[in-house]
Amino acid sequence: MPKLFVAITDDQWFNTLRGLGQLDEVNFWRPTPGAFRALIPGELFLFKLHYPVNSIVGGGLFATYSELPISLAWDAFEEKNGTLSFDDLKRKIVHYRGQVPDPNEDFRIGCILLEQPFFLPEEQWIDMKDVMPRNIQSGMSFDTTIEPGRTILDLIRWGRPAAQFIHEEPARYGEPILVTPRLGQGSFRIMVTDAYERRCAFTGERTLPVLDAAHIKPYHNDGQHSVDNGLLLRKDIHTLFDLGYMTVTPEYKIEVSHRIKGEFENGQEYNKYHGSDLRLPSNPIYRPSPELLAWHNQTLYKG
Repeated sequence: MPKLFVAITDDQWFNTLRGLGQLDEVNFWRPTPGAFRALIPGELFLFKLHYPVNSIVGGGLFATYSELPISLAWDAFEEKNGTLSFDDLKRKIVHYRGQVPDPNEDFRIGCILLEQPFFLPEEQWIDMKDVMPRNIQSGMSFDTTIEPGRTILDLIRWGRPAAQFIHEEPARYGEPILVTPRLGQGSFRIMVTDAYERRCAFTGERTLPVLDAAHIKPYHNDGQHSVDNGLLLRKDIHTLFDLGYMTVTPEYKIEVSHRIKGEFENGQEYNKYHGSDLRLPSNPIYRPSPELLAWHNQTLYKG
């Protein structure tokens, strides 16, 4: 049955994000990594401010959880991390960890990625003082089929546009959910990176700063920020893939255009991948769409 999770946060994170205007995604980060298994994709993740406010003030749709170096978290989400600069983000993490800052350390943090975030006007804040004990440190799950979860969900539905939460559709992940979250660019990048286990799908390269989440069908060509429209590629291969000098067949075979050698009098580094098998995500639902790969073959590939 659908659940929701009420997480505790501070007013600075909330007010920073609220001040940015309409957002498509946010990163609800935790200063230290640790598994988050309370929700499945599409379920509601809500923000509750610390005591003495003690009210739900907004939320979003859970997309995924990932553990990231803070440099990647900032690069993917920037101000959507709830701070206005990378230095501010690092200072807050150091503060919560209670550590002496090391300017050279790229801390790993827990990242709960949320889509379609919303921030309730103050008159619609939901008082939780009689629902959640003050000693709860991080958050609490609620079943939306029984009280008080049912009432919390009803109040959120009442305060949001109807289409955002009350439309039900079959879940891609099994159980029924409220809606399927539409990924933003940052979440797309992280989910593709994790789906490919942080390795280039062509080369196996694991050096994270040189890996990109590439769209098979570009966003400007009506491609979606969906994992099955993504490949994790080394930056140079990403460029060649976007320009049509490399492609992947619907059978997951890598092809390299002869035009690389013809136009640049080079290409030995890339030709060795011709005919190789693509490194696929272990989870079948994240594997590239054969239809989208066929589109790339027919529309962009130089052959």
